[in-house]
Amino acid sequence: MKQLTFILVAFAFFAASCNNAGQTQKSSESKETVAETGAIVFDADSLYAVAESLIDEPVAIKGYVTHTCEHSGKRCFLTGEGQKYSIRVEAKGDIGSFDKELVGSQLKVNGILRERRLTEVEIADMESSVNEKLTKEEASAETCEAELANINEMKDWMKARGKDYYSIYYVDGLNYEKVHN
Repeated sequence: MKQLTFILVAFAFFAASCNNAGQTQKSSESKETVAETGAIVFDADSLYAVAESLIDEPVAIKGYVTHTCEHSGKRCFLTGEGQKYSIRVEAKGDIGSFDKELVGSQLKVNGILRERRLTEVEIADMESSVNEKLTKEEASAETCEAELANINEMKDWMKARGKDYYSIYYVDGLNYEKVHN
């Protein structure tokens, strides 16, 4: 449940921009070499285990489309078989936009892995905003509790790694193809 709420908070954080963005082990099924790019094809869930070492590098990611931004189509979100993580894909390169009809489809996206760092100050501001909504009863207590739990997970992640920021990984998608099973 915590992981689902984390995905929802991350989604909410980036969904607002649509109008103008734990560890797993790699499995042999989740990667394969792509001859034309030299990239490894990662399952959306397995990418997080090695993401830090692949920032600004070419990657290929395979996953199921859970959402496309309906106003601009400039981003979509992919999740893996285990649905443990979700990763945002920005429409760049040959990708004009992502059609909403892609939701539920499996894609293989070639692109460049990027990182967005949330600073301690930004996270503290998020926490203050949630607490303010809670005191003003602008949102349900359940929603605020879920958001606060995700913020605490971010803080725990930073503390466990000795970092003063929280990493959000995303892919600047250069091209994609539908995967037919």
